[in-house]
Amino acid sequence: MRAAPPCRCPASWPWLLGVCCAGILLASGTAGAGPVPPPRDGMNVLFIVADDLRPALGCYGDSLVKSPNIDQLASRSIVFQNAYAQQAVCAPSRVSFLTGRRPDTTRLYDFHSYWRVHAGNYSTIPQYFKENGYTTMSVGKVFHPGISSNHSDDYPYSWSMPPFHPSAEKYENSKTCKGKDGELHANLVCPVDVAEVPLGTLPDIQSTEEARRLLNIMKIKNHKFFLAVGYHKPHIPLRYPQEFLKLYPLENITLAPDPRVPQELPAVAYNPWMDIRQREDVQALNVSFPYGPIPEDFQRQIRQSYFAAVSYLDTQVGLLLHALDDVGLSNNTIVMFTADHGWSLGEHGEWAKYSNFDVATRVPLMFYVPGKTSSFAHPGERLFPYLDPFTHASDSVAAGKAKKMVELVSLFSTLAELAGLWVPPVCPEPSFHVALCTEGPSIVQHFNSTEEEEEDDTDYDNDYDIEDDHEEPIAFSQYPRPADTPQWDSDKPELKDIKIMGYSMRTVDYRYTVWVGFNPSNFSANLQDVHAGELYMVGSDPNEDHNIYNSSLHGTLVKKFLRFLRR
Repeated sequence: MRAAPPCRCPASWPWLLGVCCAGILLASGTAGAGPVPPPRDGMNVLFIVADDLRPALGCYGDSLVKSPNIDQLASRSIVFQNAYAQQAVCAPSRVSFLTGRRPDTTRLYDFHSYWRVHAGNYSTIPQYFKENGYTTMSVGKVFHPGISSNHSDDYPYSWSMPPFHPSAEKYENSKTCKGKDGELHANLVCPVDVAEVPLGTLPDIQSTEEARRLLNIMKIKNHKFFLAVGYHKPHIPLRYPQEFLKLYPLENITLAPDPRVPQELPAVAYNPWMDIRQREDVQALNVSFPYGPIPEDFQRQIRQSYFAAVSYLDTQVGLLLHALDDVGLSNNTIVMFTADHGWSLGEHGEWAKYSNFDVATRVPLMFYVPGKTSSFAHPGERLFPYLDPFTHASDSVAAGKAKKMVELVSLFSTLAELAGLWVPPVCPEPSFHVALCTEGPSIVQHFNSTEEEEEDDTDYDNDYDIEDDHEEPIAFSQYPRPADTPQWDSDKPELKDIKIMGYSMRTVDYRYTVWVGFNPSNFSANLQDVHAGELYMVGSDPNEDHNIYNSSLHGTLVKKFLRFLRR
């Protein structure tokens, strides 16, 4: 057995030393002979999902955010520039992409029902891999915990063993944030000394440790696996190791480019960010309901802490991918990285998710496929060496960038195709009785597209009146509301209180949203009962600030909207 190499984690990060050194010691006795042979009958899958992560990453052109490890993954991946969630809130989005069904099919718009009972006994991505001979494992927040996943993360249907939840998770919303008064609070902005928090660790650190342990077990067993790792950050509270603040001096933090509520924004489209208001540090600001605004100096602090939490997340992803190298599995493991939805950072005077805007629905999405998006590693070569965000200036460029509009509902069919499994069929209408089908087509066909080819394919006029027979790529999202004006439950209405559904189409040229009446007793939208509309021409209005719905003719868009809802 070769001698273990020295630990190279930063000495200033004691919370990292155990993770790094444990991984090196585990790998040193087993990985010296080079890559492990491919598992029998196909590639492994490492499925990584972040929580509330908008594409605030270097690989998506953000020059402020330091994300060298995710950028490094992007440099060996196909990166989708325009990927969208189907609903910008945790449980509905996760159930949607894990089942390959849209929220109107899962019938989950809130947190309070389990799709297998409430809608249909739909298969999930991990269930499908499990039924095809994979060992399936869940670490951290993959399904949203609670009723929406049957209080079990859908075990045993989806997983070969009980899912792992970090023990530190229960302290996430506790009073662990030290305020200026020296007391502990339940704040929104919450940099912490990890050594002083309960258990001396944080949930995402524990998830990385568990995922690394499972990778070592799977390497020894040489059995194909599907490992899903769900990270909590940058979900609020913005609770992360305090040293990450050093990456983002407050004087470098700007406000959102459009921090005011647009005059043409329908009241029904606005989310009043109630979960933000309930944090002690925000309560102390005495911000008016529903529009605020939050004082500018605190807006900068929120943005600073969000970016710091993203860099903390990046270190965890880096350690996880480093472990994949350590155990010699980089050559035979597909890696997918995404998020459940985005997060508003003051754009349109909004915070959090809970809307149909790009900042809430657009997500990072990338796939590393050995031998396809990147060449195989040579013996002794590391594809994913850990990169320290404090010392490494990221200069990675994505292996391929795809600009096609794609949806998270396509993950099921895409991963099945990449793994060489039979791709489930397109769902019939209706499909409540069909256990295995998907409402999102595979996007593998776009892996070989160049940016130039896509620009040629989508060279539309900036006019929204596009011909009916032109099959442009469209991403659909939706969001429920309890009333036409902001209410205390506008962000997260329970099913029984939903009165309006906002259906939104996003193309390369425009975002078109129609808010229509909705009956929660039979899950039906009344397409004749239009409460409000939005139309943004994103070529000239990329931040979606100027709603021209009431000053435009858009009959063709209505036809496309109706065609989607009726299919």
